[in-house]
Amino acid sequence: MAEESLKKKTVKGVAWTSLDQVLSLGFSFVIGVILARILSPSDYGMLAMIAVFNAIAMAFVNSGFGNALIRKPDLTEDDNTTAFSFNIVVAIVMVGVLWLVAPWVAKFYDKPILASLLRAEAFLLVISSLRIVQNTQLSRALNFKAKMIINATSQVVAGVVAIVAAYRGFGVWSLVIQHYVSNVTGLVLLWILSPWRPKGHWDKASFSYLWGYGSKMLASNLLDTVYGNIYPIIIGKLFSAADLGQYSRAKGYAYLPSTGLTSVLQQVTFPVLSQIQGDDERLRDAYRRMLRFSVFLVFPIMIGMAALAYPLVVALVTDKWAPCVPYLRVICLASMWYPVHAINLNLLQVKGRSDLFLRLEIIKKAIITVVIFVCVPFGIMGICYGSVFTSLACLAINTYFTGKLINVGFFRQMMDMAPTLLNSLVMGAAIYLLTLLLDGNVLKLAVGIPAGLVLYLAVAWLFRLPELKEAINIIRRR
Repeated sequence: MAEESLKKKTVKGVAWTSLDQVLSLGFSFVIGVILARILSPSDYGMLAMIAVFNAIAMAFVNSGFGNALIRKPDLTEDDNTTAFSFNIVVAIVMVGVLWLVAPWVAKFYDKPILASLLRAEAFLLVISSLRIVQNTQLSRALNFKAKMIINATSQVVAGVVAIVAAYRGFGVWSLVIQHYVSNVTGLVLLWILSPWRPKGHWDKASFSYLWGYGSKMLASNLLDTVYGNIYPIIIGKLFSAADLGQYSRAKGYAYLPSTGLTSVLQQVTFPVLSQIQGDDERLRDAYRRMLRFSVFLVFPIMIGMAALAYPLVVALVTDKWAPCVPYLRVICLASMWYPVHAINLNLLQVKGRSDLFLRLEIIKKAIITVVIFVCVPFGIMGICYGSVFTSLACLAINTYFTGKLINVGFFRQMMDMAPTLLNSLVMGAAIYLLTLLLDGNVLKLAVGIPAGLVLYLAVAWLFRLPELKEAINIIRRR
Protein backbone atom coordinates (compact mmCIF):
# COMPACT_ATOMS: atom_id res chain seq x y z
CA MET A 1 0.00 0.00 0.00
CA ALA A 2 2.80 2.34 0.93
CA GLU A 3 4.61 1.48 -2.30
CA GLU A 4 1.46 2.17 -4.35
CA SER A 5 0.97 5.50 -2.57
CA LEU A 6 4.58 6.43 -3.27
CA LYS A 7 4.13 5.51 -6.94
CA LYS A 8 1.03 7.71 -7.20
CA LYS A 9 2.89 10.59 -5.56
CA THR A 10 5.75 10.12 -7.97
CA VAL A 11 3.50 10.05 -11.05
CA LYS A 12 1.59 13.09 -9.82
CA GLY A 13 4.82 14.89 -9.01
CA VAL A 14 6.30 14.10 -12.41
CA ALA A 15 3.12 15.35 -14.11
CA TRP A 16 3.10 18.70 -12.30
CA THR A 17 6.85 19.16 -12.58
CA SER A 18 6.69 18.25 -16.26
CA LEU A 19 4.07 20.92 -16.78
CA ASP A 20 6.26 23.33 -14.82
CA GLN A 21 9.27 22.58 -17.01
CA VAL A 22 7.29 22.67 -20.26
CA LEU A 23 6.00 26.11 -19.35
CA SER A 24 9.41 27.20 -18.08
CA LEU A 25 11.21 25.98 -21.17
CA GLY A 26 8.60 27.49 -23.45
CA PHE A 27 8.54 30.88 -21.75
CA SER A 28 12.33 30.97 -21.41
CA PHE A 29 12.78 30.08 -25.06
CA VAL A 30 10.28 32.63 -26.38
CA ILE A 31 11.50 35.42 -24.10
CA GLY A 32 15.11 34.56 -24.88
CA VAL A 33 14.47 34.68 -28.62
CA ILE A 34 12.84 38.12 -28.39
CA LEU A 35 15.62 39.50 -26.20
CA ALA A 36 18.35 38.00 -28.41
CA ARG A 37 16.86 39.74 -31.45
CA ILE A 38 17.03 43.09 -29.62
CA LEU A 39 20.24 42.80 -27.60
CA SER A 40 23.76 42.21 -28.88
CA PRO A 41 26.10 39.26 -28.26
CA SER A 42 28.26 41.64 -26.20
CA ASP A 43 25.37 42.28 -23.79
CA TYR A 44 25.08 38.58 -23.07
CA GLY A 45 28.86 38.23 -22.93
CA MET A 46 29.25 40.89 -20.23
CA LEU A 47 26.68 39.21 -17.98
CA ALA A 48 28.35 35.84 -18.57
CA MET A 49 31.64 37.31 -17.33
CA ILE A 50 30.23 37.91 -13.85
CA ALA A 51 28.01 34.82 -13.68
CA VAL A 52 30.65 32.69 -11.98
CA PHE A 53 31.03 35.13 -9.08
CA ASN A 54 27.28 35.21 -8.45
CA ALA A 55 27.10 31.42 -8.70
CA ILE A 56 29.94 30.92 -6.20
CA ALA A 57 28.31 33.30 -3.74
CA MET A 58 24.97 31.47 -4.13
CA ALA A 59 26.66 28.14 -3.43
CA PHE A 60 27.80 29.55 -0.08
CA VAL A 61 24.31 30.86 0.67
CA ASN A 62 22.71 27.45 0.07
CA SER A 63 25.61 25.41 1.51
CA GLY A 64 23.79 22.17 0.73
CA PHE A 65 21.27 22.80 3.51
CA GLY A 66 18.29 22.45 1.18
CA ASN A 67 19.09 18.84 0.28
CA ALA A 68 19.99 18.11 3.89
CA LEU A 69 16.49 19.22 4.96
CA ILE A 70 14.80 17.11 2.25
CA ARG A 71 16.54 13.87 3.17
CA LYS A 72 16.28 14.17 6.99
CA PRO A 73 13.60 11.70 8.16
CA ASP A 74 12.76 13.43 11.48
CA LEU A 75 12.75 17.07 10.41
CA THR A 76 11.96 19.62 13.15
CA GLU A 77 11.05 23.31 13.19
CA ASP A 78 14.46 24.03 14.72
CA ASP A 79 16.09 22.41 11.68
CA ASN A 80 14.12 24.68 9.32
CA THR A 81 14.70 27.85 11.33
CA THR A 82 18.40 27.12 11.75
CA ALA A 83 18.81 26.71 7.97
CA PHE A 84 16.68 29.81 7.30
CA SER A 85 18.77 31.98 9.65
CA PHE A 86 22.05 30.65 8.29
CA ASN A 87 21.04 31.31 4.67
CA ILE A 88 20.16 34.95 5.38
CA VAL A 89 23.35 35.70 7.35
CA VAL A 90 25.59 34.15 4.69
CA ALA A 91 23.73 36.02 1.94
CA ILE A 92 24.41 39.36 3.62
CA VAL A 93 28.09 38.48 4.04
CA MET A 94 28.33 37.45 0.38
CA VAL A 95 26.80 40.74 -0.76
CA GLY A 96 29.59 42.56 1.08
CA VAL A 97 32.23 40.30 -0.48
CA LEU A 98 30.96 40.83 -4.02
CA TRP A 99 30.71 44.57 -3.47
CA LEU A 100 34.39 44.65 -2.46
CA VAL A 101 35.72 42.43 -5.27
CA ALA A 102 33.67 44.09 -8.03
CA PRO A 103 36.41 46.60 -9.04
CA TRP A 104 38.99 43.80 -9.34
CA VAL A 105 36.63 41.78 -11.54
CA ALA A 106 36.17 44.79 -13.82
CA LYS A 107 39.94 45.28 -13.98
CA PHE A 108 40.54 41.59 -14.76
CA TYR A 109 38.32 41.79 -17.85
CA ASP A 110 39.23 45.44 -18.55
CA LYS A 111 35.54 46.42 -18.61
CA PRO A 112 34.58 49.10 -16.02
CA ILE A 113 30.84 48.45 -16.37
CA LEU A 114 31.27 44.99 -14.83
CA ALA A 115 31.78 46.52 -11.37
CA SER A 116 28.31 48.09 -11.45
CA LEU A 117 26.73 44.95 -12.92
CA LEU A 118 28.24 42.67 -10.27
CA ARG A 119 27.24 44.96 -7.41
CA ALA A 120 23.69 45.19 -8.73
CA GLU A 121 23.38 41.42 -9.10
CA ALA A 122 24.82 40.83 -5.62
CA PHE A 123 21.67 41.94 -3.81
CA LEU A 124 19.75 39.11 -5.47
CA LEU A 125 21.48 36.81 -2.99
CA VAL A 126 19.43 38.15 -0.10
CA ILE A 127 16.19 37.62 -2.02
CA SER A 128 17.26 34.09 -2.91
CA SER A 129 18.15 33.29 0.71
CA LEU A 130 14.54 33.96 1.74
CA ARG A 131 13.33 31.29 -0.70
CA ILE A 132 15.54 28.27 0.06
CA VAL A 133 13.69 26.76 3.03
CA GLN A 134 10.29 27.58 1.56
CA ASN A 135 11.21 25.79 -1.68
CA THR A 136 12.51 22.87 0.33
CA GLN A 137 9.21 22.54 2.19
CA LEU A 138 7.26 22.40 -1.06
CA SER A 139 9.63 19.76 -2.49
CA ARG A 140 9.51 17.68 0.68
CA ALA A 141 5.70 17.76 0.61
CA LEU A 142 5.78 16.95 -3.15
CA ASN A 143 3.69 20.08 -3.74
CA PHE A 144 4.91 20.69 -7.26
CA LYS A 145 1.68 22.35 -8.34
CA ALA A 146 2.52 25.39 -6.19
CA LYS A 147 6.07 25.45 -7.54
CA MET A 148 4.73 25.39 -11.08
CA ILE A 149 2.47 28.39 -10.41
CA ILE A 150 5.33 30.34 -8.83
CA ASN A 151 7.87 29.60 -11.56
CA ALA A 152 5.54 30.23 -14.50
CA THR A 153 4.15 33.49 -13.14
CA SER A 154 7.50 34.97 -12.13
CA GLN A 155 9.07 34.02 -15.46
CA VAL A 156 6.33 35.61 -17.56
CA VAL A 157 6.22 38.83 -15.54
CA ALA A 158 10.01 39.17 -15.59
CA GLY A 159 10.21 38.39 -19.29
CA VAL A 160 7.65 41.03 -20.25
CA VAL A 161 9.41 43.68 -18.15
CA ALA A 162 12.82 42.74 -19.60
CA ILE A 163 11.53 42.95 -23.19
CA VAL A 164 10.07 46.41 -22.55
CA ALA A 165 13.37 47.51 -20.99
CA ALA A 166 15.35 46.15 -23.95
CA TYR A 167 13.13 47.97 -26.45
CA ARG A 168 13.69 51.18 -24.48
CA GLY A 169 17.45 50.83 -24.89
CA PHE A 170 18.53 49.55 -21.47
CA GLY A 171 20.91 47.04 -23.10
CA VAL A 172 22.58 44.61 -20.70
CA TRP A 173 20.67 46.16 -17.79
CA SER A 174 17.51 44.63 -19.26
CA LEU A 175 18.87 41.24 -18.22
CA VAL A 176 19.61 42.49 -14.70
CA ILE A 177 16.08 43.87 -14.43
CA GLN A 178 14.74 40.51 -15.57
CA HIS A 179 16.61 38.75 -12.75
CA TYR A 180 15.24 41.15 -10.13
CA VAL A 181 11.63 41.00 -11.26
CA SER A 182 11.76 37.18 -11.47
CA ASN A 183 13.23 36.79 -7.98
CA VAL A 184 10.97 39.31 -6.26
CA THR A 185 7.82 37.98 -7.92
CA GLY A 186 8.80 34.42 -7.04
CA LEU A 187 9.53 35.39 -3.43
CA VAL A 188 6.14 37.06 -2.94
CA LEU A 189 4.25 34.12 -4.46
CA LEU A 190 6.29 31.60 -2.49
CA TRP A 191 5.42 33.22 0.82
CA ILE A 192 1.76 33.37 -0.19
CA LEU A 193 1.46 29.75 -1.35
CA SER A 194 3.75 28.08 1.19
CA PRO A 195 2.33 27.69 4.73
CA TRP A 196 5.75 27.47 6.38
CA ARG A 197 6.97 30.31 8.56
CA PRO A 198 10.06 30.36 10.83
CA LYS A 199 8.69 29.19 14.19
CA GLY A 200 11.61 27.38 15.77
CA HIS A 201 14.93 28.53 17.18
CA TRP A 202 18.56 28.34 16.22
CA ASP A 203 19.74 24.95 17.40
CA LYS A 204 23.34 23.81 17.68
CA ALA A 205 22.47 20.15 17.11
CA SER A 206 20.44 21.03 14.01
CA PHE A 207 23.29 23.09 12.63
CA SER A 208 25.73 20.26 13.32
CA TYR A 209 23.62 17.86 11.25
CA LEU A 210 22.99 20.33 8.44
CA TRP A 211 26.63 21.37 8.25
CA GLY A 212 27.88 17.80 8.50
CA TYR A 213 25.98 16.89 5.36
CA GLY A 214 25.90 20.28 3.67
CA SER A 215 29.57 21.21 4.04
CA LYS A 216 30.65 18.39 1.74
CA MET A 217 27.92 19.37 -0.70
CA LEU A 218 29.13 22.97 -0.47
CA ALA A 219 32.67 21.96 -1.36
CA SER A 220 31.35 19.85 -4.23
CA ASN A 221 29.08 22.64 -5.47
CA LEU A 222 31.91 25.17 -5.31
CA LEU A 223 34.11 22.96 -7.43
CA ASP A 224 31.27 22.31 -9.85
CA THR A 225 30.38 26.02 -10.04
CA VAL A 226 33.92 27.20 -10.66
CA TYR A 227 34.63 24.55 -13.28
CA GLY A 228 31.16 24.93 -14.79
CA ASN A 229 32.07 28.55 -15.49
CA ILE A 230 35.77 28.10 -16.21
CA TYR A 231 35.29 28.19 -19.98
CA PRO A 232 33.39 31.52 -19.92
CA ILE A 233 36.15 32.96 -17.70
CA ILE A 234 38.83 31.88 -20.17
CA ILE A 235 36.87 32.97 -23.24
CA GLY A 236 36.00 36.30 -21.65
CA LYS A 237 39.66 36.93 -20.83
CA LEU A 238 41.27 35.70 -24.06
CA PHE A 239 38.56 36.66 -26.55
CA SER A 240 35.98 39.45 -26.92
CA ALA A 241 32.68 39.95 -25.09
CA ALA A 242 30.92 39.22 -28.40
CA ASP A 243 32.75 35.87 -28.72
CA LEU A 244 31.73 34.98 -25.17
CA GLY A 245 28.17 36.03 -26.00
CA GLN A 246 28.09 33.63 -28.96
CA TYR A 247 29.47 30.79 -26.83
CA SER A 248 27.02 31.56 -24.00
CA ARG A 249 24.09 31.63 -26.42
CA ALA A 250 25.10 28.23 -27.83
CA LYS A 251 25.53 26.79 -24.34
CA GLY A 252 22.22 28.31 -23.25
CA TYR A 253 20.32 26.70 -26.10
CA ALA A 254 22.01 23.34 -25.55
CA TYR A 255 21.47 23.32 -21.79
CA LEU A 256 17.89 24.62 -21.88
CA PRO A 257 16.23 21.26 -22.70
CA SER A 258 18.81 18.98 -21.07
CA THR A 259 18.87 20.69 -17.68
CA GLY A 260 15.20 21.61 -17.80
CA LEU A 261 13.90 18.11 -18.49
CA THR A 262 16.34 16.53 -16.07
CA SER A 263 15.18 18.78 -13.25
CA VAL A 264 11.66 17.40 -13.71
CA LEU A 265 12.89 14.04 -12.50
CA GLN A 266 15.42 15.40 -10.01
CA GLN A 267 12.92 17.56 -8.15
CA VAL A 268 10.50 14.67 -7.82
CA THR A 269 12.79 11.69 -7.39
CA PHE A 270 15.16 13.08 -4.76
CA PRO A 271 12.46 13.43 -2.07
CA VAL A 272 10.71 10.25 -3.25
CA LEU A 273 13.86 8.10 -3.38
CA SER A 274 14.93 9.51 -0.04
CA GLN A 275 11.88 7.73 1.41
CA ILE A 276 13.15 4.34 0.17
CA GLN A 277 16.87 4.96 0.69
CA GLY A 278 17.20 1.89 2.92
CA ASP A 279 15.75 -0.59 0.39
CA ASP A 280 18.46 -1.15 -2.22
CA GLU A 281 16.34 -3.40 -4.44
CA ARG A 282 13.49 -0.88 -4.77
CA LEU A 283 16.02 1.92 -5.12
CA ARG A 284 17.84 0.07 -7.91
CA ASP A 285 14.67 -0.59 -9.89
CA ALA A 286 13.40 2.96 -9.49
CA TYR A 287 16.79 4.37 -10.43
CA ARG A 288 17.03 2.38 -13.67
CA ARG A 289 13.50 3.35 -14.72
CA MET A 290 14.31 6.98 -14.01
CA LEU A 291 17.52 6.79 -16.04
CA ARG A 292 15.88 5.18 -19.08
CA PHE A 293 12.95 7.58 -19.03
CA SER A 294 15.12 10.69 -18.73
CA VAL A 295 17.33 9.82 -21.70
CA PHE A 296 14.23 8.83 -23.68
CA LEU A 297 13.17 12.47 -23.38
CA VAL A 298 16.54 14.22 -23.63
CA PHE A 299 18.57 12.31 -26.24
CA PRO A 300 16.25 12.94 -29.24
CA ILE A 301 15.92 16.62 -28.39
CA MET A 302 19.68 17.18 -28.13
CA ILE A 303 20.57 15.21 -31.26
CA GLY A 304 17.69 16.81 -33.14
CA MET A 305 18.88 20.27 -32.07
CA ALA A 306 22.38 19.49 -33.30
CA ALA A 307 20.97 18.36 -36.68
CA LEU A 308 18.80 21.49 -37.06
CA ALA A 309 21.19 23.97 -35.42
CA TYR A 310 21.69 26.35 -38.35
CA PRO A 311 18.06 26.85 -39.45
CA LEU A 312 17.00 27.00 -35.79
CA VAL A 313 19.42 29.79 -34.83
CA VAL A 314 19.13 31.92 -37.97
CA ALA A 315 15.34 31.66 -38.23
CA LEU A 316 14.78 32.55 -34.59
CA VAL A 317 17.43 35.11 -33.65
CA THR A 318 18.74 36.28 -37.06
CA ASP A 319 22.10 35.69 -38.66
CA LYS A 320 23.94 37.93 -36.17
CA TRP A 321 24.00 34.80 -33.98
CA ALA A 322 25.09 32.43 -36.79
CA PRO A 323 28.67 32.14 -35.40
CA CYS A 324 27.26 30.20 -32.43
CA VAL A 325 25.97 27.34 -34.64
CA PRO A 326 29.19 25.24 -34.70
CA TYR A 327 29.50 25.65 -30.93
CA LEU A 328 25.87 24.61 -30.44
CA ARG A 329 26.24 21.40 -32.44
CA VAL A 330 29.22 20.22 -30.40
CA ILE A 331 27.87 21.34 -27.02
CA CYS A 332 24.67 19.39 -27.69
CA LEU A 333 26.75 16.21 -27.82
CA ALA A 334 28.25 17.08 -24.43
CA SER A 335 25.09 18.23 -22.66
CA MET A 336 22.95 15.30 -23.79
CA TRP A 337 24.63 13.26 -21.06
CA TYR A 338 23.65 15.73 -18.36
CA PRO A 339 20.65 13.71 -17.07
CA VAL A 340 22.87 10.68 -16.63
CA HIS A 341 25.39 12.68 -14.62
CA ALA A 342 22.70 14.32 -12.53
CA ILE A 343 20.83 11.12 -11.70
CA ASN A 344 24.02 9.29 -10.74
CA LEU A 345 25.03 12.12 -8.42
CA ASN A 346 21.47 12.31 -7.11
CA LEU A 347 21.79 8.73 -5.94
CA LEU A 348 24.88 9.55 -3.88
CA GLN A 349 22.91 12.26 -2.11
CA VAL A 350 19.97 9.95 -1.50
CA LYS A 351 22.34 7.42 0.10
CA GLY A 352 23.88 10.19 2.20
CA ARG A 353 27.31 9.74 0.62
CA SER A 354 28.25 13.39 0.32
CA ASP A 355 31.84 12.27 0.99
CA LEU A 356 31.85 10.28 -2.27
CA PHE A 357 30.13 13.20 -3.99
CA LEU A 358 33.02 15.46 -2.99
CA ARG A 359 35.65 12.89 -3.97
CA LEU A 360 34.06 12.53 -7.39
CA GLU A 361 34.07 16.27 -7.95
CA ILE A 362 37.78 16.52 -7.13
CA ILE A 363 38.68 13.69 -9.53
CA LYS A 364 36.54 15.10 -12.34
CA LYS A 365 37.88 18.61 -11.92
CA ALA A 366 41.42 17.31 -12.18
CA ILE A 367 40.50 15.78 -15.54
CA ILE A 368 38.87 19.02 -16.69
CA THR A 369 41.99 20.99 -15.74
CA VAL A 370 44.15 18.81 -17.97
CA VAL A 371 41.64 19.10 -20.84
CA ILE A 372 41.59 22.89 -20.50
CA PHE A 373 45.36 23.17 -20.94
CA VAL A 374 45.19 20.89 -23.99
CA CYS A 375 42.16 22.50 -25.69
CA VAL A 376 42.46 26.26 -25.07
CA PRO A 377 45.24 26.74 -27.69
CA PHE A 378 42.76 25.46 -30.31
CA GLY A 379 40.30 28.28 -29.63
CA ILE A 380 36.61 28.17 -28.75
CA MET A 381 35.91 25.13 -30.92
CA GLY A 382 38.72 23.30 -29.16
CA ILE A 383 37.05 24.12 -25.85
CA CYS A 384 33.72 22.78 -27.14
CA TYR A 385 35.26 19.48 -28.26
CA GLY A 386 37.04 19.26 -24.92
CA SER A 387 33.69 19.51 -23.16
CA VAL A 388 32.48 16.41 -25.02
CA PHE A 389 35.52 14.43 -23.88
CA THR A 390 35.18 15.55 -20.25
CA SER A 391 31.45 14.76 -20.26
CA LEU A 392 32.10 11.15 -21.30
CA ALA A 393 35.11 10.74 -19.00
CA CYS A 394 33.14 12.07 -16.03
CA LEU A 395 30.26 9.77 -16.93
CA ALA A 396 32.52 6.75 -16.52
CA ILE A 397 33.66 8.00 -13.11
CA ASN A 398 30.14 8.79 -11.86
CA THR A 399 28.78 5.40 -12.85
CA TYR A 400 31.65 3.59 -11.11
CA PHE A 401 30.42 4.62 -7.67
CA THR A 402 26.79 3.96 -8.59
CA GLY A 403 27.84 0.44 -9.44
CA LYS A 404 29.45 0.09 -6.03
CA LEU A 405 26.36 1.33 -4.17
CA ILE A 406 23.46 -0.41 -5.96
CA ASN A 407 25.18 -2.59 -8.58
CA VAL A 408 24.17 -0.43 -11.56
CA GLY A 409 27.53 0.42 -13.09
CA PHE A 410 28.70 1.88 -16.38
CA PHE A 411 28.02 -1.06 -18.70
CA ARG A 412 24.57 -1.79 -17.29
CA GLN A 413 23.61 1.86 -17.64
CA MET A 414 24.95 2.01 -21.19
CA MET A 415 22.95 -1.10 -22.10
CA ASP A 416 19.84 0.51 -20.60
CA MET A 417 20.40 3.63 -22.70
CA ALA A 418 21.55 1.93 -25.92
CA PRO A 419 18.11 1.52 -27.61
CA THR A 420 17.23 5.18 -27.07
CA LEU A 421 20.69 6.38 -28.15
CA LEU A 422 20.55 4.38 -31.39
CA ASN A 423 17.00 5.55 -32.11
CA SER A 424 18.02 9.18 -31.54
CA LEU A 425 21.08 8.94 -33.80
CA VAL A 426 19.03 7.44 -36.63
CA MET A 427 16.44 10.18 -36.23
CA GLY A 428 19.12 12.92 -36.18
CA ALA A 429 20.83 11.63 -39.31
CA ALA A 430 17.50 11.32 -41.14
CA ILE A 431 16.31 14.87 -40.47
CA TYR A 432 19.74 16.35 -41.26
CA LEU A 433 19.73 14.64 -44.67
CA LEU A 434 16.11 15.65 -45.20
CA THR A 435 16.85 19.35 -44.60
CA LEU A 436 19.64 19.26 -47.19
CA LEU A 437 16.90 18.73 -49.79
CA LEU A 438 14.91 21.78 -48.66
CA ASP A 439 15.33 25.52 -49.18
CA GLY A 440 14.58 28.11 -46.52
CA ASN A 441 15.29 27.87 -42.79
CA VAL A 442 11.65 28.07 -41.73
CA LEU A 443 10.71 25.26 -44.13
CA LYS A 444 13.55 23.11 -42.82
CA LEU A 445 12.25 23.51 -39.28
CA ALA A 446 8.61 23.06 -40.28
CA VAL A 447 9.42 19.75 -41.98
CA GLY A 448 12.39 18.54 -39.93
CA ILE A 449 10.90 18.80 -36.43
CA PRO A 450 7.64 16.87 -37.03
CA ALA A 451 9.41 14.35 -39.27
CA GLY A 452 11.97 13.67 -36.56
CA LEU A 453 9.29 13.32 -33.89
CA VAL A 454 7.22 10.90 -35.94
CA LEU A 455 10.25 8.79 -36.86
CA TYR A 456 11.50 8.64 -33.26
CA LEU A 457 8.12 7.66 -31.79
CA ALA A 458 7.47 5.16 -34.59
CA VAL A 459 10.75 3.34 -33.92
CA ALA A 460 10.06 3.41 -30.14
CA TRP A 461 6.61 1.90 -30.74
CA LEU A 462 7.92 -0.67 -33.23
CA PHE A 463 10.50 -1.99 -30.76
CA ARG A 464 8.12 -1.70 -27.78
CA LEU A 465 10.35 0.56 -25.70
CA PRO A 466 8.79 0.67 -22.19
CA GLU A 467 9.70 4.35 -21.78
CA LEU A 468 7.12 5.27 -24.44
CA LYS A 469 4.43 3.56 -22.38
CA GLU A 470 5.57 5.39 -19.23
CA ALA A 471 5.38 8.74 -21.03
CA ILE A 472 1.84 7.97 -22.20
CA ASN A 473 0.81 6.95 -18.68
CA ILE A 474 2.15 10.18 -17.19
CA ILE A 475 0.22 12.24 -19.75
CA ARG A 476 -2.99 10.30 -19.03
CA ARG A 477 -2.62 10.76 -15.22
CA ARG A 478 -1.66 14.44 -15.24
